[in-house]
Amino acid sequence: MPDLNFLYSSLYAAMQETPLESWAQILPEQLTIVTAETHGDYPRWQQVLEQLPNCKSASVDFNSDNLHITCRNKIDMYRLEQSLKLLSPWRKGPYKINDLLIDTEWHSDWKWQRIRKYLSPLKNRLILDVGCGNGYHCWRMYGEGAQLVIGIDPSWLFWMQFQAIKHFTGSRPVYLLPMGIEGLPKDLNAFDTVFSMGVLYHRRSPVDHLLQLKSALRKGGELVLETLIIEGAEREALVPDNRYAKMRNVWFLPSVPALTQWLQRCGFINIKVVDINQTSVEEQRTTDWMPYDSLQTFLNPADHNKTIEGYPAPLRATFIAEKP
Repeated sequence: MPDLNFLYSSLYAAMQETPLESWAQILPEQLTIVTAETHGDYPRWQQVLEQLPNCKSASVDFNSDNLHITCRNKIDMYRLEQSLKLLSPWRKGPYKINDLLIDTEWHSDWKWQRIRKYLSPLKNRLILDVGCGNGYHCWRMYGEGAQLVIGIDPSWLFWMQFQAIKHFTGSRPVYLLPMGIEGLPKDLNAFDTVFSMGVLYHRRSPVDHLLQLKSALRKGGELVLETLIIEGAEREALVPDNRYAKMRNVWFLPSVPALTQWLQRCGFINIKVVDINQTSVEEQRTTDWMPYDSLQTFLNPADHNKTIEGYPAPLRATFIAEKP
């Protein structure tokens, strides 16, 4: 396994003389106990990273929907495709390296286009992306001019995918830490913007999650929260009996008024719902890069307004709120 502290030395430097400096003092120790070597696929994934071709004089369009990376040197694209497919399933994206399109399960670019116009300017901001997957949105945040973007996600496959993309983008102040939100210091009060997209419904205690997000924000900082919801009145929430859209770990799908109340109870102000969107089978689907079941098979085949279990189909809302 690579020396994570060596790998993150530039992150530690970027955290100095910022509100994240106190975290930088303990983060190296946190990462010394992180290991993926017990994962059965670790050696195969690590070999992929070690054999990636050099990309000389790369140019990257961080504002393109497919995060287009252009290498100036000749690369065996067939070999690259076969290598990167060993890191499948690729869920968040898309990415494009020269002419190679990594056609991911999710059109994460569609979500970004829906919400970006409602965000406070990200230029020069310290940003945290909780449950960031392989980091696609982290790169888009950097493209908006962020000073530093830190994504956190405990999935080692997502971490490997991020490192593969970072290999081609070069040295940029965008990092993915292999940890969950529990790894953040309490009362950090440091980030200008905190994103939590597609996480809340996986938490057994959604209110605790909201308080953790608030704790990471500085005073006046902005929370961007995207989650599954249901249509309903205040205090209404769906708690699935077992699975929801074939997912086991879905706990709470609140109504918009209910989640607004949760945010208020946690002390957030200026709460706005900026987008509500029913996920389509065009936005989340099976591809060559994610060849397993996707939304098409998670829905009732006779009525796409219902899940296979008979619950309301996935409806997502994005909230923006401020820490006073």
